[in-house]
Amino acid sequence: MAFRVLVDATDVPTDRGALGRYVDGLIAALAVAGVDLAVVCQLADEERYARLAPGAKIAAGPVGLGHRSERLAWEQSGIPHVAEQVGADVIHMPNYSMPLRPGLPTVVTIHDLSFFTDPDRYTPFSAVSLKSVAKTSAREATRLIVPSNATRDELVRVLGIDSGKIDVAYHGVDHRLFHRPDAVQVSRVTARLGLHGKPYVAFLGSLAPRKNAPALVSGWSAAAADLAEPPALVLAGGGGWSPELDEAIARVPSHLRLVRPGYLPFADLPGFLGGAVVVAAPSRGEGFGLPVLEAMACGAPVLTTYRASLPEVGGDAVAYTEPDADSIATALRALLGDPDRRTALGEAGYARAQDFTWAASASAHVACYKRAADQRAGDQRAGDSFA
Repeated sequence: MAFRVLVDATDVPTDRGALGRYVDGLIAALAVAGVDLAVVCQLADEERYARLAPGAKIAAGPVGLGHRSERLAWEQSGIPHVAEQVGADVIHMPNYSMPLRPGLPTVVTIHDLSFFTDPDRYTPFSAVSLKSVAKTSAREATRLIVPSNATRDELVRVLGIDSGKIDVAYHGVDHRLFHRPDAVQVSRVTARLGLHGKPYVAFLGSLAPRKNAPALVSGWSAAAADLAEPPALVLAGGGGWSPELDEAIARVPSHLRLVRPGYLPFADLPGFLGGAVVVAAPSRGEGFGLPVLEAMACGAPVLTTYRASLPEVGGDAVAYTEPDADSIATALRALLGDPDRRTALGEAGYARAQDFTWAASASAHVACYKRAADQRAGDQRAGDSFA
């Protein structure tokens, strides 16, 4: 059965965070796989998606979609209208929400349910909004895509969704971007960070509460305080700053160095991740854990938590800790004192990362799209038989 898929990319942020890397990686892989593809995006991204998917129909939405409230309002009528314009047969909404009356089989990606299971890590408004959107999409979508078995199990447990409606599609990693760096790349990044070759522990991602940056700061401080050559801590990323993080930073001894560079250019990420003595990602839970996979692809030794989907990504190729500061301090101190183990983890993580590709993810997505199209066709045949 031939069908055209419309992928909604209008929610991709300009910083190309984890959502952007998911949508961009998926669209490029779908195009390479020869999927009959259409993409609706923000006006500023029109040329980008034309390059990523040269055979696809690209439709730009109106100005203002960078504001989430405006985008959600436009989505209700805008997405069905674009789907009709481009002749789509299936719609893929890759970030929780969907039109209430799409008019076509609709697949929705649910990344995680931490706003149900750990709501204190969100603002009250954000938690209520995300819960409402997720409940609606889980009920109304033709099918759901999740990035891990952990998220699938949470959907079944928390919202009572039939597991037969859910397809698991692991994310991939862009191995052209995330790879082992050479010495020049590492030197360039450490110079920009003001470290000039000195050791550092790297954190990459949002500073939202569930990413657990305050506990990392406290744990790193305890682990490094009495070392002869204590590594700096570099918190790269942005968003979600909190009083708890400010308080943790205020307690850091004056002889330790903490660097907050904000967002780093994509070209700097291999040197940043691959040049770290440890990449620390002590999240309280992830739908997938793309930063962990990207660090592994750069050959970095990774310390993360044995929570939610993270063991599915890291397997035996990363070190694990509980998310509290004392546990992080103990685990990090052990890694800092064991260069052989760090080398072994870097090798194991790099090898494991090669198994995660956007081509494999695209294949799983296409299978879900086909199930959605077939399901709608089956429903229509059943309706005709009762007419």
